[in-house]
Amino acid sequence: MPRHVFILFLAWIVPALVEVRADSWSGKSVDFSHGDLCVSPNGRFLQHTDGTPFLYLGDTAWELIYRLNEPEVELYMENRRTKGFTVIQTVILSELDGSDGINRPLINGSPSTPDPDYFKWVDRVLEIAGEKGLYVGLLPTWGDKVDKQWGAGPEIFDEANAREYGRWLGRRYADTPNIIWIIGGDRSGEGKNFTVWKAMAEGIKECDKRHLMTYHPQGEHSSSFWFHDETWLDFNMFQSGHAQRDYAIYRRLLLNDLQKQPIKPVLDGEPRYENIPIDFKSENGRFDDFDVRMTLYQSMFSGACGYTYGCNEVWQMYSDKYSPMIDAQTTWKESLDLAGACDMIHFRKLCEAIDFFRGRPLQHLIERPEQTDDDYAVAYGGKDYVLFYMPYGHSITVNLSGWTQRKNVRLEWFNPRNGELIFYKNIETSEAFEVVSPTQGRGNDWVLIAR
Repeated sequence: MPRHVFILFLAWIVPALVEVRADSWSGKSVDFSHGDLCVSPNGRFLQHTDGTPFLYLGDTAWELIYRLNEPEVELYMENRRTKGFTVIQTVILSELDGSDGINRPLINGSPSTPDPDYFKWVDRVLEIAGEKGLYVGLLPTWGDKVDKQWGAGPEIFDEANAREYGRWLGRRYADTPNIIWIIGGDRSGEGKNFTVWKAMAEGIKECDKRHLMTYHPQGEHSSSFWFHDETWLDFNMFQSGHAQRDYAIYRRLLLNDLQKQPIKPVLDGEPRYENIPIDFKSENGRFDDFDVRMTLYQSMFSGACGYTYGCNEVWQMYSDKYSPMIDAQTTWKESLDLAGACDMIHFRKLCEAIDFFRGRPLQHLIERPEQTDDDYAVAYGGKDYVLFYMPYGHSITVNLSGWTQRKNVRLEWFNPRNGELIFYKNIETSEAFEVVSPTQGRGNDWVLIAR
């Protein structure tokens, strides 16, 4: 069959999935007319107040407010809009540039005296994001201002001024539509930190009851470790971090959070960044687009409500004006179009095409082989579909009889590297069957779609 005829055939036979092939996002990334964000009735996902599902598809831009000017913010956010991102994670009080830097956003470095000119700039950043339909996952401060540890500091917050600063932020941004509050900033919530972070969160919530709120912990920890029962914590965020390379970290953090009561949505807010040295050591090599896709699909198909991408050069907005952190190689502008970032839109298109947020993990449908953490296939499905993510494309045996009683099922391959959909075969579901993907090996991940 000629290729153009085959494509037309696919468009006719699978109309729900033809849009997956789109290369860029047109229009605003999110339609704010659906209302503010809230937690879904089942406690597993995020949605708008009118019931429209919301995919938290974040990008990490920690130093955006502090290091970029307006044309650069415009350039960056337009790039992320076209790639289908829905949330930009950034920080008001920056981690980098040390103690002198704190005097830019705060007069005399005091949380009690925010600088009006700096916060007009924060307002403008939020406005630019809103014009593009982007939410901003906004951290009031990086963690070193509460608990210095390995950061630059200085430690400027205590329980009293943290609450005061939170109230000030809550009053200022209560009517700004496109904010998701993120307390913390790569730090623990234990010990003295607990009361400071709690006070800051409660201060914001006293004056801003409109926006969702979560907490960003240090590597290989979750907000649930300290704050799961806090009423201000609307959903859990964990950081799988930049050292682990297999599914074990999700068993330890994601699956554990999904079992907690009360039920709250959960997402990986800082997985392995693209182009960051593995375990922060350049001699170990660097994480690439395959590592990004594996964390994305494994976490989402395991029940996460969203995912945050990160790039080593972009999070720090690295340029020749600054010293490189963690062996940054190229400028942030040169790093905007790395393969992993470009792959995000293919997941979003797939997610929206198959009504993802009415699905659930269906791991029991994979019968063989016994899954190993370094090549862990995951299954997720809803009433009308099942998705199987196969990291290395190695064969698996699946049994769909536990999913549907329908006699005939259509199988297609979805390529997460380019969004292409390929017909596989039609099968009967009465018996288990082996699946062999088009290609195998590292970087040859595939999604099998059963409908």
